[in-house]
Amino acid sequence: MAQFFSVHPETPQPRLIKQAVDVVRKGGVIVYPTDSCYAIGCSLESKDSLDRIRHIRRLDDKHHFTLVCRDLSQIGTYAKVDNSTYRALKVATPGSYTFILQATKETPRRVWHPKKQTIGLRVPHHPVALALLEELGEPLLSSTLLLPGDEDPLTDAWEIRDRLEHDVDLVIEGGYCGLEPTTVVDLSNGAPEIIRVGKGDPSLFGG
Repeated sequence: MAQFFSVHPETPQPRLIKQAVDVVRKGGVIVYPTDSCYAIGCSLESKDSLDRIRHIRRLDDKHHFTLVCRDLSQIGTYAKVDNSTYRALKVATPGSYTFILQATKETPRRVWHPKKQTIGLRVPHHPVALALLEELGEPLLSSTLLLPGDEDPLTDAWEIRDRLEHDVDLVIEGGYCGLEPTTVVDLSNGAPEIIRVGKGDPSLFGG
């Protein structure tokens, strides 16, 4: 049965953050709040955890998982970022944007898009997510918590626990997150292309 932590949405308790990161490091799958929706995530290194998320969300190998990063420098480790891309990223991070970029060799091949060799990356603007990332020291491999058959992401942590108590290891309740996912911007070919309009303002990229 999944553990359940109620974490303060603005000043997250360090003790609970450390315990949550321990779950991730041991190969656990967690649900956590972001500045757009609740997300489901795991360690970048755990293939079994990735397979569990694919099963929970019924995802195929063409789904773009997102590396949720602590800051821009961490994005530069896992994706190819030239000067113009860096300027575009700097305008919109942290925030409710997911960027599609060419993956580097530091990113496990199993999470690349199989044909494009790309990966989604973002820097959230949410104290709980940022505290988790700071303590973990590496990105969380994540996806929006949108379950099969649902039209909208789950927003209530208690409902999330009820529905996923046998599928995930931890649910972190950090207040209401909303229904709107991130705006997705493809920067992998140079010029920005808006793939999905969401919470982030697409006009920053001419969309």
